[in-house]
Amino acid sequence: MTDRLFELADRVAYHLGTLKILAERGVIRPMRPDRALAFARTLARWGPSPGAASIALAARFPDEPQIIDEIGTLTFSEVNRRTNALADALKARGLGPGSQVAIMCRNHRGFMETVFAASKLGADSLFLNTMFAGPQLADVIKRESPDAVVYDEEFAELVRPAARRRKRFVAWHDSLKAPDPTLEELIAEGDQRNPDPPGRTPKVTILTSGTTGTPKGARRPTPDSIDPAVSFLSKIPLKARQRTHIASPLFHSWGLAHFQIGLLIGSTYVLRRRFDPEDCLATVAQHRCYSLAAVPVMLKRILELPVEVRRRYDVSCLKVVAVSGSALPGDLAIRWMDEFGDNLYNLYGSTEVAWATIATPEELRAAPGTAGTPPRGTVVKLFDEEGRPVPPGRTGRIFVGNPMLFEGYTDGNSKQVIDGLMATGDVGRFDSAGRLFVEGRDDEMIVSGGENVFPQEVEDCLARHPAVREAACIGVDDEEWGQRLVAFVALEAGAQVQADELKKWVRENLARYKVPREIYVLDELPRNATGKILKRVLRERYERELQPRSIAAASQVS
Repeated sequence: MTDRLFELADRVAYHLGTLKILAERGVIRPMRPDRALAFARTLARWGPSPGAASIALAARFPDEPQIIDEIGTLTFSEVNRRTNALADALKARGLGPGSQVAIMCRNHRGFMETVFAASKLGADSLFLNTMFAGPQLADVIKRESPDAVVYDEEFAELVRPAARRRKRFVAWHDSLKAPDPTLEELIAEGDQRNPDPPGRTPKVTILTSGTTGTPKGARRPTPDSIDPAVSFLSKIPLKARQRTHIASPLFHSWGLAHFQIGLLIGSTYVLRRRFDPEDCLATVAQHRCYSLAAVPVMLKRILELPVEVRRRYDVSCLKVVAVSGSALPGDLAIRWMDEFGDNLYNLYGSTEVAWATIATPEELRAAPGTAGTPPRGTVVKLFDEEGRPVPPGRTGRIFVGNPMLFEGYTDGNSKQVIDGLMATGDVGRFDSAGRLFVEGRDDEMIVSGGENVFPQEVEDCLARHPAVREAACIGVDDEEWGQRLVAFVALEAGAQVQADELKKWVRENLARYKVPREIYVLDELPRNATGKILKRVLRERYERELQPRSIAAASQVS
């Protein structure tokens, strides 16, 4: 009996905590009775989905802006009517519950409207990376087999041959005559009335980053409660009915996260098709954005602007800068906060686990380089290779439990699970304060002369050198040491530095066995659309062009 009472008390406390967070973020607030009734009725009939959110938000905030892009502004009611019409037109072309619609679009209304329309049909969405090359795109479409592809005209030469046997529709186009029917044409012919619920909860498939190989499709569940959003909001203080500039690609899990959170808190989405550092500041200043969703390399590019350019724009409105998608170097975090204030939040997660930890400005100041601590409702543990728990201060494999773990890859495989916790594929350690530090991919660790070396630590060290703009390291086979570390650096504009100086720098800051045997200077490091460095591309180039022919040559640098 006592245990049941404690369990009941815990549940009550948990729900009270949820209400407190939602009230603090402005989600719970007074509403006209008729709008409150329409809002509740929609959610009850439809369940949680983007389509349901579109209808409910249109009832709650009909005349307020929902999407601001390079074309103009759309209100919540306009978006709802347009996506009702789009869903109706797609239905007339044979799409419906269980269909899959692939989306290869940049950040603009067409992307979001396609997701809303597909959801209203009960159709699933597949997000395609806008940086795909032709063969990569063809492989993904063949494997995932979507029924239709919605794409921007600029990708026509890639999409049309890869999807020649599938329905195709153009979202954004600049020419007078698009190569396939356009979304605007479909919207013009469809019925704008709210459809009936499809009787099926749609799913979203996003693709892994492909930094180490071919991108894999990862099925993401549709949240069956608001708990995932509340976990997010418990550490990142987004507010209801504020404007958020989503600079991170919408096809990436980080862009998707802000899209989904915005449906709970009624965000106004400010979108630009391409990221430009000065334009990003100008957009935030012009639209008085409360938050910015970005990846770390975007912050780096902004800080590389001349100081007079950075100070040209009043971005004091920016209260939350939320980054994810790749490692956030501690130096970059401090530089950003020193310039723009303590508004930086860093989420560590992956396509498979969604989120693991979030670092607040206070944590980033106290422990630069930290990935933070788990938010509400999230468990993070470290295990060794045998599945045994790892104590604080020791490196282990990172495992996560939360309500949004993915449902598996579309090829039927999944990630390792221990005690209900899923592997992220990374290794890290907790400090004495419970803050997580991610040390790199578990498959990137190299063993050189019997010593374990994680590339990220060396990369961060090299990047702190005044002449180095960015760095990446890989492990390669070595006849004498088993493996050796190879580094690639891109220098600051006008900077010059010798390899021996960089080696000396690493030697002075890290253990001697962590000094790269080779260092190569490149004009820039290859990255994907979310800013992750493509180490497979560096490895291919090394094996093709740079690999020394002897151990003696391995100490040479070009």
